[in-house]
Amino acid sequence: MGSKSHLLLVSTYYLVVDTTLGAVLSIHCAKFSKMPIIIAQLAVLPPNAPAFSLFWISGVAGGASSGKSTVCKMIIDQLRDQRVVVVTQESFYYGLSDEELVHVHDYNFDHPDAFDTELLLSCMKKLQHNKAVDIPNYNFKTYKSVPSARKVNPSDVIILEGILVFHDSRVRDLMNMKIFVDTDADVRLTRRICRDTIEKGRDIKTVLDQYSKFVKPAFEDFILPTKKYADIIIPRGGDNDVAIDLIVQHIRTKLGQNDLCKMHPNLYVIQTTYQIRGMHTIIRDAATATDDFIFYADRLIRLVVEHGLGHLPFKEKQVITPTGSVYTGVEFSKRLCGISVIRSGESMENALRACCKGIKIGKILIHREGDNGQQLIYHNLPKDIANRHVLLLDPILGTGNSAVQAISLLLKKGVQEANIIFLNLISAPQGVHVVSKRFPRVKIVTSEIEFGLNDDFRVVPGMGD
Repeated sequence: MGSKSHLLLVSTYYLVVDTTLGAVLSIHCAKFSKMPIIIAQLAVLPPNAPAFSLFWISGVAGGASSGKSTVCKMIIDQLRDQRVVVVTQESFYYGLSDEELVHVHDYNFDHPDAFDTELLLSCMKKLQHNKAVDIPNYNFKTYKSVPSARKVNPSDVIILEGILVFHDSRVRDLMNMKIFVDTDADVRLTRRICRDTIEKGRDIKTVLDQYSKFVKPAFEDFILPTKKYADIIIPRGGDNDVAIDLIVQHIRTKLGQNDLCKMHPNLYVIQTTYQIRGMHTIIRDAATATDDFIFYADRLIRLVVEHGLGHLPFKEKQVITPTGSVYTGVEFSKRLCGISVIRSGESMENALRACCKGIKIGKILIHREGDNGQQLIYHNLPKDIANRHVLLLDPILGTGNSAVQAISLLLKKGVQEANIIFLNLISAPQGVHVVSKRFPRVKIVTSEIEFGLNDDFRVVPGMGD
């Protein structure tokens, strides 16, 4: 592969992880530079990657004997507290006919046509729709599928492993993450000889003949070209512990976010895009200038506000267009106000005013004392707040103690719990648990879930005060 820090791939992005470079993660884009741009998180995925739902699908591809199975096993071992299943592409080989069995040594098992891709796609889609499937059990000594199919149930993480899992675009589109295991050709050949002679009962001469005739050409013609679709490239396969750790960390982060949403149906995390992650990167960077921080934070806040407005009750309304036609739309069914938790909540007021012209905004000041001490010392609320829907503004949900104080005050003033929408830029799981347990009907809308709180009860990774 050459120098790991100077790889170039035309018109695509990918990550290279290598412990020999001090575990540096680099993203390459041939359109802009031949030098890698160093990034800090394993969170860059292609724009067409499926949105994260109730599970995570990872595709693991690479040449035969490159270490794909080892990588999958290491991921499973580290995700022991999650439900993980592996679906292998080898299970979907076509059974050989009697004529093909006679000339089995001339059969190319590394060609895309050797696999029943339609059956593979059908099984993956069933798993995607939370349905159990029967995976074929292919016997490499009889070259046919045996009757005892393997039952696979829907899981938190589904790993699809095989030499050509990236070849068909329909299969690729199902994957949240695509991993390519890149191992030296000599190492792969040595492993293949050991594997095929022991596990598949073949002799060394047959293995070498098939390697020269089919395996090597198929790798160059079909497998290697799919490397460009990979989000992550792992040099040296299972020997690259750092790469596995980073992949597992990324999956854990996504599963944690998802589990939180399943646990608390009142939590709404806006869909992540490159634009949103880019803005988060800017506002979290300690070196970002104040003007830039304000500009991009305001943009993010507007997105959160717009998402929050989508949870308000609407009623149907018909209007006459300039062409004289009737348009059936909707309008807010009740009045609205915003309440900012001073001081940080005031930073969200401009975005709220930009989205809701003429909206009334009240204030709540809660003094923080020590780790958990909270003292309400000031509030200025609309007199008719009991008859309004309330957008509660506080950009950071940390311990949740201030939020509990603010929401408790609103309830005392007659606001219905279901009429409160709590808007945050970032939220710690601890705060989400506290607020949701105490007020399950309050909707929480945020742009990103954090890792948690540190010993000083500060949100991490956070974005400062």
